Amino acid sequence: MSRRVGEAGEQAAAEFLTASGYRIIARNVRFRSGEIDLIAQDGGVLVFVEVKTRRGRRYGTPGEAVTAAKQRRLARLASLYLARLGSEPPPCRFDVVEVEPGPDGRLRCRLIQNAFHA
Repeated sequence: MSRRVGEAGEQAAAEFLTASGYRIIARNVRFRSGEIDLIAQDGGVLVFVEVKTRRGRRYGTPGEAVTAAKQRRLARLASLYLARLGSEPPPCRFDVVEVEPGPDGRLRCRLIQNAFHA
């Protein structure tokens, strides 16, 4: 997948989450060991969002690409982010947004709330 497709997917996911009532706090938060695509707030919950964009389902659904290893890495990155806050961490969860082209070619998003636990 090209970087441009991934960026378009992240933009579509951010717009989708905002329309769903989330407040986007940060995008592409980088650490030496990886990156968190989106960090958002949903009510009083801090949400770490993994965005998976696919052009088709040849390799399964986008969410299926969030393997156990990827989940562990995201949990470690979330811990690093929370350590930066320095205060008592709020309730947190991990969501996944699947992004795929619809029949009309426009990107469609599907939210998987609480996709995994760390």
